[in-house]
Amino acid sequence: MPAYDEARSLLEEMFEAAVDAARAQTTLPPALPEPEEGGRIILLAAGKGAGAMTEVAEAAYLDSYSLPPERLYGLAVTRHGYARPTRQIEMIEAGHPVPDEAGRKASARAIEMARNAGSGDHVVVLLSGGGSANWSAPIDGVSFAEKQDLTRALLKSGATIDEINTVRKHLSLIKGGRLAAALGEGARLTTLAVSDVPHDNPAVIASGPTVPDPTTLADARAVIERYRIDIPASVRDALNNPENETPKPGDAIFERADYRLVARPQISLDAAAGIAMRAGFEVIQLGDSIEGEARDVADEHAKLAILLAGEGRKAVLLSGGELTVTIRGDGRGGPNQEYALALAIALQGHPSVAALAGDTDGTDGGTGAADDPAGAIVDPLTLSRAKAFDLDAAAFLSRNDSTAFFSAIGDLVRPGPTMTNVNDFRVVLIDNSLGRQQ
Repeated sequence: MPAYDEARSLLEEMFEAAVDAARAQTTLPPALPEPEEGGRIILLAAGKGAGAMTEVAEAAYLDSYSLPPERLYGLAVTRHGYARPTRQIEMIEAGHPVPDEAGRKASARAIEMARNAGSGDHVVVLLSGGGSANWSAPIDGVSFAEKQDLTRALLKSGATIDEINTVRKHLSLIKGGRLAAALGEGARLTTLAVSDVPHDNPAVIASGPTVPDPTTLADARAVIERYRIDIPASVRDALNNPENETPKPGDAIFERADYRLVARPQISLDAAAGIAMRAGFEVIQLGDSIEGEARDVADEHAKLAILLAGEGRKAVLLSGGELTVTIRGDGRGGPNQEYALALAIALQGHPSVAALAGDTDGTDGGTGAADDPAGAIVDPLTLSRAKAFDLDAAAFLSRNDSTAFFSAIGDLVRPGPTMTNVNDFRVVLIDNSLGRQQ
């Protein structure tokens, strides 16, 4: 096998290991609360991992715990294409990243189920990235169409996920601790979450529907102002209305609430690191919470990779987090694909460096379809393959059209829905033997 093919196979193996480490089948069962005598288990799930998490939790309660079906109740909502078969819990598919009517209705129903929980009931909330879009009921006075338009504007602005969620929480009936606030008297609440956000902040994962919100209406207004987003009068009024402030730390509503992380980005980086070390590579972990403009981070990683190659190091750079893309053109892509394209340009065909960038949920930006690519692979021949097709990599980057670029040269990563989500995964492989073997 040619050396570059071996490098690409190793990159793909590390990506698969990263995804497998965060799957619900292994991470969720040990964390599920045991059912008590009497009362119901009410499963409420949202996000890209909600299908798999619900499937696993339902099987555990019905089969492992032999819970009578009449004591298991709930509703799961996940991204289109991410549903899993269930026996007892209703599964709904909804829009992402822009919310749709299915998500609006599902969030209203989830609030009602929490409100109707009573003494002896245990509400178990299963959260993963994407839950912000899937649970999307707006507050009174803001129309659903206005919330959709604002989401689109925020996604194009270059705002970080923390900033986007700060705004969404203050315009939602369910986010920012409001699901916990709706909990019926006497019921218990446990949240089991898969982190897809930098620093694993529970208040940011799926916009924190069951935890206190440290952000304020003033913070939300500042985000709108910082990115110069044009908003209608109804949204402006809502963000100026003190009644729309979210529940804060110390609020008594959270005394009945328990919160546990079952998977996070670092476990995926560690799984990939194990693969790399067994292959004889030095592992350099750059962190699981990297943020910033995708093309800027790519430039930094390219410089580091070239430096390590110059020192004769055989190493891999691993990183996670959530990069952003400021939309300037009319192309298609996502942060991982844009990172890969910018990295290829910065490396200029360096013979010792190959890389893969992919979103662990299986899709990266794109149209919102389940078959969107997760990311792309870069190797020393990326630019020369593009040149053979008369493709100008810099021109594709300038119009944010990374999907078309990598599609034309056959280097998109397309795993399909992975049913989990611990966000971006990036690996840059440095090995001077690659160039010598070609």
